[in-house]
Amino acid sequence: MDSIRVAERVRRIKPSPSTSAAERANQLRREGRSIVNLVVGEPDFDTPLHIRQAAGRAMEAGATRYTSLAGTLELRQAIVAKLARENGLSFDPGEIIATNGAKSAIYSALAATLEPGDEVVIPAPYWVSYPDMVLACDGVPVPVSCPEEQGFKLTPADLDAAITARTRWLILNSPSNPTGATYTAAEYRALAEVLARHPNVLVMTDDIYEHIRFEGGTAPHLLAAAPELRDRTLAINGVSKTYAMTGWRIGWAAGPRSLVQALDTFLSQAAGNCCSISQAAAAAALTGDQGFVAESVAVYRERRDATAAGINAIPGLSCRLPEGAFYLFVNCGALIGRKTPNGGRLATDDDVVMYLLESVGVAVVAGTAYGLSPYFRLSIATSIETLDDGVARIARAVADLT
Repeated sequence: MDSIRVAERVRRIKPSPSTSAAERANQLRREGRSIVNLVVGEPDFDTPLHIRQAAGRAMEAGATRYTSLAGTLELRQAIVAKLARENGLSFDPGEIIATNGAKSAIYSALAATLEPGDEVVIPAPYWVSYPDMVLACDGVPVPVSCPEEQGFKLTPADLDAAITARTRWLILNSPSNPTGATYTAAEYRALAEVLARHPNVLVMTDDIYEHIRFEGGTAPHLLAAAPELRDRTLAINGVSKTYAMTGWRIGWAAGPRSLVQALDTFLSQAAGNCCSISQAAAAAALTGDQGFVAESVAVYRERRDATAAGINAIPGLSCRLPEGAFYLFVNCGALIGRKTPNGGRLATDDDVVMYLLESVGVAVVAGTAYGLSPYFRLSIATSIETLDDGVARIARAVADLT
């Protein structure tokens, strides 16, 4: 018998549903099944050459030792310049800390600030990791349903109703994973008016998809729309999605100096500094040629349009055109209650997802993982040929239902 006692903070959370779905798809592929994997939210492009070359130069120059825990001054200055240039925000290097990916920044901020029972308001659909990170830090996730008819976005009234005396954070992700929903400056202002009545609530903006936008124009930032929130907002971002650098693991947090110092203290014991070579590459990404960004977004837009058209042509499925990110959040409510060829009945979106995987070999993630059903998420961060194949298989599977 395994006698190792696992801590309650670990037992109260679950493995990432998207990771589990990807592992199941890979297992079936190893067994010889033909699988179309539309699970993983990872750019299928190579990291741009000039960024890789910067990493090589850093290694040759001997930049292979510990850095300042907050990150090299070069990287933090590059982040300062990026925030000013692209977001109209003024920070200094002492208000920025580099982390091992944006996910680490989010978790570390929660770990550094949550006391047992503190609540975190999370608009749903949400990225799968938010609630479990809150639970792991002894907090209480408070999902707020943001249905399709309101654009999958949080309304001021719903925010006001969700805030209690125990509320510590509000997390905002725009463009959103999984829906691609994007807040306008006016919508941010309306939320800020609610927050003005609740001065003890901190705000975390997860901006990791900010450049993957399909409607043109510059993505508004909460702090540009509502600068009065500056002293209680932590802006999270990174290079993973924008520059196809998921494996380089560089994110950052920009916010009030006292909070950034708390993160520095926490990470000094929890992780240490992030990779020195990756920091040099990230600085090059932020300061170098930005052509790759527009080029990749154009490709994502073509994939979005083609795949959404294909999905919307399947009776029983529908999806809104996302404004950003690289996912489609597909409404499969019309399939609930229908029978599969082997006599089973689809009772939930989990059932729909398993049916697609087992019957036609298409791997997607159920909406229940994101806090809103009945939906499933598919990633368009793969080739158009793979997407076309996936849509055709989904169409065959749906046609076989009765």
